[in-house]
Amino acid sequence: MTPAAARAAELRRLLEDANHRYHVLDDPAIPDAEYDARLRELQALEAAHPGLATPDSPTQRVGAAVLPGFDQVVHELPMLSLNNAFSDGEVHEFVQRIVKQLGDEAPAFSVEPKLDGLAISLRYEHGVFVRGATRGDGATGEDVTANLRTIRAIPLRLQEEGIGPEGPPTVLEVRGEVYMPRAGFEAYNARMRATGGKVLANPRNGAAGSLRQLDPRLAAARPLSFYAYGLGATEGWALPPRHSQMLQALRGMGFPVSPEVSVARGAQGLLDYYAAIGARRDALAYDIDGVVYKLDDHGQQKAMGFVSRAPRWAIAHKFPAQEQLTTVEAIEVQVGRTGALTPVARLAPVQVAGVVVTNATLHNADQIARLDVRVGDTVIVRRAGDVIPEVVRVVDDKRPLDAAGQPLHAPFEFPSACPACGSHTEAVRKVLRQTKAGGIEYAEGAAMVCTGGLFCPAQRKQALIHFASRRAMDIEGLGESFIEALVDFGYVRTVADLYALSLDDFLAMKRRADERDGTVPETVKAGKVATRWAENLVQAIAASKATTLERLLFALGIRDVGESTARTLARHFGALAPIMDADEATLCEVPDVGPVVAARIAGFFAEAHNRDVVEALRAAGVTWPEGAPQRSAEGPLAGQTVVLTGALSAMGRDEAGDRLQALGAKVAGSVSKKTSFVVAGEAAGSKLEKALALGVEVWDEARLLDFLNAHPAE
Repeated sequence: MTPAAARAAELRRLLEDANHRYHVLDDPAIPDAEYDARLRELQALEAAHPGLATPDSPTQRVGAAVLPGFDQVVHELPMLSLNNAFSDGEVHEFVQRIVKQLGDEAPAFSVEPKLDGLAISLRYEHGVFVRGATRGDGATGEDVTANLRTIRAIPLRLQEEGIGPEGPPTVLEVRGEVYMPRAGFEAYNARMRATGGKVLANPRNGAAGSLRQLDPRLAAARPLSFYAYGLGATEGWALPPRHSQMLQALRGMGFPVSPEVSVARGAQGLLDYYAAIGARRDALAYDIDGVVYKLDDHGQQKAMGFVSRAPRWAIAHKFPAQEQLTTVEAIEVQVGRTGALTPVARLAPVQVAGVVVTNATLHNADQIARLDVRVGDTVIVRRAGDVIPEVVRVVDDKRPLDAAGQPLHAPFEFPSACPACGSHTEAVRKVLRQTKAGGIEYAEGAAMVCTGGLFCPAQRKQALIHFASRRAMDIEGLGESFIEALVDFGYVRTVADLYALSLDDFLAMKRRADERDGTVPETVKAGKVATRWAENLVQAIAASKATTLERLLFALGIRDVGESTARTLARHFGALAPIMDADEATLCEVPDVGPVVAARIAGFFAEAHNRDVVEALRAAGVTWPEGAPQRSAEGPLAGQTVVLTGALSAMGRDEAGDRLQALGAKVAGSVSKKTSFVVAGEAAGSKLEKALALGVEVWDEARLLDFLNAHPAE
């Protein structure tokens, strides 16, 4: 064997072992980057030495040339479907028929989730994958071998340790389900939205559509996986006596088998399994639509035989449907705690997955435009888990029309004013990058938001929580539960109202909250009321009146204005009034303030009620020192960008940041190629990793202290 051939064989072994460990054993052996590097090396070897390429090489998973069409495959043994059960009674009847025919009072069943994917057949000859086909009509399917080769969970050669000394079967036809894991489905759709590509409707459609792509490279780009659950034709292999043993043998050969597979006895054992899987359904990594019960003993399977096109020894116990048809009676807009406007369809009541559904989310502006949902439409509604149901699509041919044959209702439009407070609304998109020409590229997925901020009642609690947080006004002890109660009982409407609260207000609020929640302490019932906590809160609120301009700006909760931007604004303008009066062009002159953030700031202060809140804070006694603008940073770190991460022992990160800024540095919150250096303290995490990956200079705390000692601030 030549050195190239030996290395290619070694790489094939390493890559297939990595696939086996990842997809079958759930025990990854190497990082993705190392896997990719080995795969590229093997591709290069096979390109340089075409004779080294083999049908079972991992390089076959990257996708071959476009196919002219799919050939037909006649299944040697038909791929039969299963009869369905929809109730406990039908499961009892299924088991009783078996008990009556076999005389076994408690027959054993192999039980497994019913995956919501695409059934396929994999044919292996002498241990090597040679062909894969869809179920089709049960007798004839489509040859999708090229697409199946791209799925890493499918072994291209059987694992030797699982075969035994007798060698691989002459023929082994393994049947199972190709599916798309939920995490992969969500990640794929996120990429498509970000790049303007076509999103997938659901994981099942994604799996089925991927296998029917004539370009295998498209299938290779989809996050597909596979679970084995049965056999077709076999030659040269002694079938284990039980189905559960057969699945274990397939796992040893390198096939992934659902970890939820188990064995149960009798009707009650089946129903217990059904209930257990149903309770965990939404936590599984893949979609299922029921469970499957199969007699475990192959001899008993043969004795039961078949009826019509289904086996009498197996049945699928289906979960209640997660998708149903209903009609849209109205479309309303809800305002969330962060100001996001969400359109919600009010539906004619329909039972979905065992729950009566009357509302379904339409997500955001892009989603509702893509679906084109209108009042009166017939829609497919999906419910998965305890989340609010969503509209999957509109049934176009059921849309109501007027006498002229035109749609009876106009397309939905977002309101220009917030339905909760009347402030103007705006579309917010995630910024992908700023182009060299100065333009902005955005991700798909616009969110409509209310600009009311501090004034909007729907955002009131969130605004107060942010305002009181440690890095904002730092009101110690004023946590989320207290703020919830203060708002619920009407003690606070805006952040300025905090400064009018008295000791009696806090005590009354706590008493009302305890009575509402049924948690009145026994000491209070006995007439002993603790007051120290309330006194501390009153003192903390009073102490927060003396703040800084940058803390106040951050506390106001202006969208996209974080601590670093607030600090930059404070230094650039020196006072609040010029910030409030600045237009977008003036704001764009501030270092690191781009057109998006400038628009957010100008829009916030354009709302009269936001200005009113600022004046109310002044009137309540909140003060902050103001001074001359600092238009240019001077010092040894002028023009440099620094990121702090991890815990520092000699000083807090805030103090370290202040001292670095006093020396001219800009302190940023994230690492990029423009970062000058990163200061890494104890337990530094992802920011340190990114710095190392980008080749950014890293300082430890000792070096930072040496530098600060050598350059004391004036």
